[in-house]
Amino acid sequence: MELAALALAPGLALGSFLNVVAARVPRRTSIVTPASACIDCGTPIGRRDNIPLLSWVLLRGHCRHCGVRISPLYPAVELATALLVAACVLDFGLSPRMVVAAYFCAVLVAVTATDLTHRIIPNRIVVPAAAVILVAQTALEPSLQWALAALAASGFLFLAVVTYPAGMGMGDVKLALVMGAALGKTVSIALMIGMFAALVPAVILLARHGQAARKMGIPFGPFLALGSVVALFFGEQLLDGYFSLLT
Repeated sequence: MELAALALAPGLALGSFLNVVAARVPRRTSIVTPASACIDCGTPIGRRDNIPLLSWVLLRGHCRHCGVRISPLYPAVELATALLVAACVLDFGLSPRMVVAAYFCAVLVAVTATDLTHRIIPNRIVVPAAAVILVAQTALEPSLQWALAALAASGFLFLAVVTYPAGMGMGDVKLALVMGAALGKTVSIALMIGMFAALVPAVILLARHGQAARKMGIPFGPFLALGSVVALFFGEQLLDGYFSLLT
């Protein structure tokens, strides 16, 4: 528990970096330079205004210089990353498995932010992540399950894209590669939870807008990320419980 608590601070710092990634990667700009600046007035953000989570609270969600509103997504990304990193430490201890799990969670947070703000899941994030995680998982636990799960999950969503292109995009298919490589056989849990969770806003839109809701896109990446987090920490138990019901 103490180690998990200590992981919160570096988790917040990682979350701050993920905000930069989510803001710049879709625009194909460097994540290293220039220094962070206000998106409205262009004033560089000073150190006192760049403390993860705390600065947003102290500034009441507005730029110190021009007063423009700062999206609550920024502190949400920082807090979610910190909690997920701490959860990885708590669940897996200080181990290579924890490092892979934390990296996977960081990827999920980043693509959730890009999908919510830009409606894209960048290849520059998910393609390298799929390769890194697949190699790492196979090295830690030599098995074909990681590669097979990655191919099966992405293939399943690819068929969904072909069948109903308006429902999701190829970014979701590539994210499924990452999910399968990280989760192995429990990726089925992640996909199921993600699809069921996505039904909630879909039903709400349909109730409010009728047939016009069919033309309203809903980012699917955040729901896949939610399912992946559940599967990462509880997938084995849920899968065992499911099979026990069948016997």
